Amino acid sequence: MGKVYERIDGRLRTFIEEQKMFFTATAPLAGDGTVNLSPKGLAGSFAVVDELTVAYLDFAGSNAETIAHLRENGRITLMWCAFTGPPNIVRVHGRGEPVFRDDPRFSALLNHFPDIDVEDHGLRAIIVVTAELIRDTCGYAVPYLDYREDRPLHASRFRREDDESLDRYFHKKEHIASSIDGLPGLPLPLPPLSST
Repeated sequence: MGKVYERIDGRLRTFIEEQKMFFTATAPLAGDGTVNLSPKGLAGSFAVVDELTVAYLDFAGSNAETIAHLRENGRITLMWCAFTGPPNIVRVHGRGEPVFRDDPRFSALLNHFPDIDVEDHGLRAIIVVTAELIRDTCGYAVPYLDYREDRPLHASRFRREDDESLDRYFHKKEHIASSIDGLPGLPLPLPPLSST
């Protein structure tokens, strides 16, 4: 039943934008490296930039595996599942890049996320993904799940941090500046968000 798409538009774009969460998968080039799979959510933190480009906000957390893998090789897959309505799974396979706070493109990209207060979440980077293969599959075995609301915990934890304290937090974490496998992760010191 699967289909390959040339672009993200129409019903495909609507489906992606309506989902409350998605997953990202990355891996280092080393055959014995650690594969990373992460759930992503928070309303307003994902955007379709154009027919072949999507982006999401990369917030504070205890590691930076996705950033490290993208800096090394750029490979990424994003996946959305239909937990309500007709069954569907959509995957975007492509090349990703972390755009950091001090990148000249950062401010313009941030305009794609007007509905979220980025200062509440310790924004580290914007992950930009250029699609190389867009496909869907049936999703017949994905269960029905009901969305209630976003958890308020991330914002309540990180809204009390300013740029300096957030940088100190990142310096204390073992797998922020480098990945589990020792690849370069989030560049530190963290540039101020206000400079954007």
